[in-house]
Amino acid sequence: MAQQSEQTKQNSSLADAQKTANSSEDPGRDRFITSEADITSFIDIAQRLERELTSIVVGQERVIRELLLALLAGGHVLLEGVPGLGKTLLVRTLADALTLKFARIQFTPDLMPADIVGTTIVTEQADSATGASRRVFSFQPGPIFANIVLADEVNRATPKTQSALLEGMQERTVSVGDSTRPLPKPFFVLATQNPLEMEGTYALPEAQLDRFLLKIMVNFPKAQDLLRIIDTTVGTQSLHAQPVASGEDLSRLIETARAVPVATHIKEYAVRLLLATHPDQEDAPDDIRKFVRYGASPRGLQALITTAKVRALLEGRYNVSTEDISTVAYPALRHRIILNFDGLADGVTPDSLIKTILQEIE
Repeated sequence: MAQQSEQTKQNSSLADAQKTANSSEDPGRDRFITSEADITSFIDIAQRLERELTSIVVGQERVIRELLLALLAGGHVLLEGVPGLGKTLLVRTLADALTLKFARIQFTPDLMPADIVGTTIVTEQADSATGASRRVFSFQPGPIFANIVLADEVNRATPKTQSALLEGMQERTVSVGDSTRPLPKPFFVLATQNPLEMEGTYALPEAQLDRFLLKIMVNFPKAQDLLRIIDTTVGTQSLHAQPVASGEDLSRLIETARAVPVATHIKEYAVRLLLATHPDQEDAPDDIRKFVRYGASPRGLQALITTAKVRALLEGRYNVSTEDISTVAYPALRHRIILNFDGLADGVTPDSLIKTILQEIE
């Protein structure tokens, strides 16, 4: 009875939020879907997906939540953490739970663009009329032609190879020879990089970093989580994700999230937050002026809004709040703030600067 009452209360709050949004004449609000069934379906599938991931990937609840924010916003993710923390397991489990085609690309210095996008090969084909064999060109697709692509240790490949991935991330197409081929829908890139090893790596350029909607830091598990990892991974049981949704369901959830209304004052708050990352702005905090070379791009603003919409729905609300913006600010902006020499020398982190900005603009 308590659970039913809670569900009724949640549905009532969603209905009230929709009624308020529908009656508003605020031109700063987006157009949105008014079906309560869409919202209820979004919350149900997202919660089941989150539970499925946390049941297999232990001790990474925050990482899973931030991954879902990016996924349901339709963006790509950069995962940074030391080896052995379950990054590959997380991505593979996500693909299994969504019944999507999964591909893993291990980036190395000798990896070539053709190893990612595919190549054209010559094959023998029998002529249907004469029966004689003839040579024809056929395209052999590479691993990028999957719904979820894990780009493992992406910073180990050369910039030429990284650019092949960059085109797919931005355009959702790849160029092979003189033709352009579309990638499957939905299409998500989840790239990983190891912060410990710098030898033999090629730092991702700012243009490519900006293509990632979120940068998620994967931290080391706590003691109780390590005990759970022992219980779930070194025994005889084998854990496999159960299907939760399909690619069509995911595409529908993304459209539902994009339709969440955002009030004008929330947009203005996000704009102030973004502008505060730029050292040449009058209202920039002193630490930004001292330690930052370049601030976040307009893509950072888009990341703030789109992921805040998803978070609002996950929290059972149909309207975005300043709390949603401030919560997603860390993964949305940390890779878009470029430190100068003083910032690097003093060990300043983008997260500490984002914290300072949030404290000053509230």
